[in-house]
Amino acid sequence: MRVAVAFDHRGVHLREAVLEFLRGDGHETVDLGTDTDAVRIDYPDKAREIGEAIKDGSAGRGVLVCGSGVGASVAASKIRGIRAAICHDVYSAHQGVEHDDMNVLCLGSEVVGPSLAADLVRAFLRARFDGGDRYVERLKKVEAMERQMSDG
Repeated sequence: MRVAVAFDHRGVHLREAVLEFLRGDGHETVDLGTDTDAVRIDYPDKAREIGEAIKDGSAGRGVLVCGSGVGASVAASKIRGIRAAICHDVYSAHQGVEHDDMNVLCLGSEVVGPSLAADLVRAFLRARFDGGDRYVERLKKVEAMERQMSDG
């Protein structure tokens, strides 16, 4: 799978673990940076980049990392068509895809370590949307909300 990855200046602390896992598992990455904590990089900017990569088809899914994961998930979820969530447990990482068609996994580098990060990314990328009637109906409601809110 082609996966977009992005890190703010605090999220960069999980960068190598995430990239190493993705390479080892055979995924192609769209690396949106950053690779240093020396300069402040704001998570909304990275959220926009990852959202654009998914929306334009450059990537099928994304992994977005900030310090807590909260800001990343808030910002990414503002982008129409992006369903982002912070997941710090394996169940949520796969269930978010299976039931909610989540396409961006948000992690907090100050919350999870490299080993758990790899487990979360693995669960997220191996999961598939269930497609059952109740999940599709809920997704349609979410999409309607996006349209209504963005149209005023």
